[in-house]
Amino acid sequence: MSHPVLSFIDNLYIIIHHYGYIGIFSLLVFGIVGLPVPDETLLTLSGYLIYKGHLHLVPTFLAAYLGSICGISISYSIGKTFGRPFLIKYGKYFHINEAGLDKAHRWFEKIGRWTLFVGYFIPGVRHLTAIFAGISELEMWEFGLFAYSGGLLWTVTFLSIGYFFGEHWERILIIVQRNILAVSIVIIIFLIIIFILKLISNRRKKNLQ
Repeated sequence: MSHPVLSFIDNLYIIIHHYGYIGIFSLLVFGIVGLPVPDETLLTLSGYLIYKGHLHLVPTFLAAYLGSICGISISYSIGKTFGRPFLIKYGKYFHINEAGLDKAHRWFEKIGRWTLFVGYFIPGVRHLTAIFAGISELEMWEFGLFAYSGGLLWTVTFLSIGYFFGEHWERILIIVQRNILAVSIVIIIFLIIIFILKLISNRRKKNLQ
């Protein structure tokens, strides 16, 4: 009997081999919307295939990033167009249930728009936070600011794991996924520190003028 993980990764290999960058784009759109696609594994595998020379860096990045932001934009549109009652009734088709919506609501209440940024790194949360942002009537420009920047960091992070760790990508991916919440918190703290430092630097420049 073949190992289920190896068989699973082999299936991704086959899809990428046959459909190339369009396959990467399409799978990420479906995965972000909520269908059972292993997004992080797909991204990391794509990074590994760049490392091996089977894929090119720029088109792989564009396919992955555009797929992620298209997927999360669809989730946002679903929430904004149909609202919570519709999603509770028909959400099973998108792997959405009331408990999941409540969880996304709590995240949104705690850290607001930053949920869209961090949510990418938490499987089962990213598409729900986008849906809840739509339900909450969050303006599209605000949604895009946080969701698309989070998608950029998420895409670069997992492509980089595959590219820089090469043959060890599967082992590193498992470690990262086990500690994904801690990794997300570290990323947020790092970004906050950068923001504060830039703010201080800008104020000093104004004072010197």
